[in-house]
Amino acid sequence: MRLRVFLAFLTCAFAFSRPALAHDPGLSSAAVTLAPGEIIAVVIFNPRDLAVLPHGNPPEYSSVFPEILQIRQSGQPIPARLESLTRDAQENLTFRLHYAAAGEGPLEIASGVISRLPFGHRQVLTIMTAAGHTSGTTLLSARDNQFKTAVAPLVNIPAAARGTFLDFLLLGIRHILTGYDHLLFLFGLLIVSRNARSAALLITCFTVAHSLTLVLSTFNLIHLQNRFVESAIAASIVYVGIENLFRGKNFEYRWILTFLFGLVHGLGFASVLREMGVASTGIKAAIPLIAFNSGVEVGQLSIAVIVLPLIWKARRHVDFFGMAVPACSMLIALAGGYWFVERIL
Repeated sequence: MRLRVFLAFLTCAFAFSRPALAHDPGLSSAAVTLAPGEIIAVVIFNPRDLAVLPHGNPPEYSSVFPEILQIRQSGQPIPARLESLTRDAQENLTFRLHYAAAGEGPLEIASGVISRLPFGHRQVLTIMTAAGHTSGTTLLSARDNQFKTAVAPLVNIPAAARGTFLDFLLLGIRHILTGYDHLLFLFGLLIVSRNARSAALLITCFTVAHSLTLVLSTFNLIHLQNRFVESAIAASIVYVGIENLFRGKNFEYRWILTFLFGLVHGLGFASVLREMGVASTGIKAAIPLIAFNSGVEVGQLSIAVIVLPLIWKARRHVDFFGMAVPACSMLIALAGGYWFVERIL
């Protein structure tokens, strides 16, 4: 019964979905172009994310532009000049900032507002040369909010040196390690796993499923509204927490539900690659896709390798299923419920 309900829910969502109306909440982008004597930054936000900042009434977002992207060269801050602030048909806010770079000293790039944005906000930072070649990418977050580079080597970098396999691998690792909702879902699955075989089955099903929708969503073959995707991810966390409470030790068919929920989580993973325009590179998108997905798997497996031995050791205690699992599962369900309400509203 529960599988039929979930399948009906998923089918309806796919059938009535349409392209997202705005830049995904919780994810912004910054494209920084390095040219001789100047730096141009184009930073795009969903206005919902900036609503927490003081900007007056009615909103005057131009007042917060000095903090949007902070750049230092050789340790000295470079003041930003706002060239334009526009709002497109999808309500995205686009800041175009100009910086007067001096010399060839090392650069430090950071977001001045990310620590004050809604919890878990991430920013895709892309470094480009004056010729339009992508020379580096990273994912900024409140915990990892700095990128260091140099001007001179990047200005004339050849097109062949665009984002490398390692760049996207590290991007995938950072994405999963800062994706607290994905990690909590994974923990909810693993806390009741009986042994290495059952844990491996769950992780494999989750991996195959999210890899499938990661590819399809990156190329816009499937594109659901981000509000639905993020809310569905939160709902999956609630479900896993509640099921842990009421299923006891009988999780024989959980791998099926793990696969179905993995399809939804893959849509969430794809938001980063869509922001970076990976699909527009054609066949060359294969390397970023494989590298990014590999990074996600490396991050997942690293967490599993650390957590699973602790869980199996705790299972030896009599009170594990009587106290530890219910307590953790209630916290998982409550966290998922909070995210669901926050995202659906």
